Amino acid sequence: RRSRQGGGMAVPLTDGERRKQISVRGIAGLGDVAEVRKSFNRHLHFTLVKDRNVATPRDYYFALAHTVRDHLVGRWIRTQQHYYERDPKRIYYLSLEFYMGRTLQNTMVNLGLQNACDEAIYQLGLDVEELEEIEEDAGLGNGGLGRLAACFLDSMATLGLAAYGYGIR
Repeated sequence: RRSRQGGGMAVPLTDGERRKQISVRGIAGLGDVAEVRKSFNRHLHFTLVKDRNVATPRDYYFALAHTVRDHLVGRWIRTQQHYYERDPKRIYYLSLEFYMGRTLQNTMVNLGLQNACDEAIYQLGLDVEELEEIEEDAGLGNGGLGRLAACFLDSMATLGLAAYGYGIR
């Protein structure tokens, strides 16, 4: 635990000071097309270290996935912050498989980014549906049990429960 110096003695951080350290304020929203385009290009150049001359469709897919992930990170951090502050009981669901399917389009829709991403990718001369097809199904099972486990996790998330799924991978 970090502390601040107060008169030569270490003083524990106040709740407000601790919250400031893990605050997610200032993370840019990606709701508009220009911001999505900017983030996409930033990830293409700085995360994937590619330019338009050598980038493959798979590189474009990863640039889009990282762009969407940027918007998700703030929510993940706020969730962890909430868990830290409230210390809720947690549910751990064990299953040999979780069939989640493809997640990029689902995440864009759930975050309200689908239209902005579609338009930004179109303006960049790319086809968003083609990029979405590059995503592989998460190889965590494909049977009824895997789909059921994924539905349980979705339901628990919808209810706002602190739930985690554990499988063999």
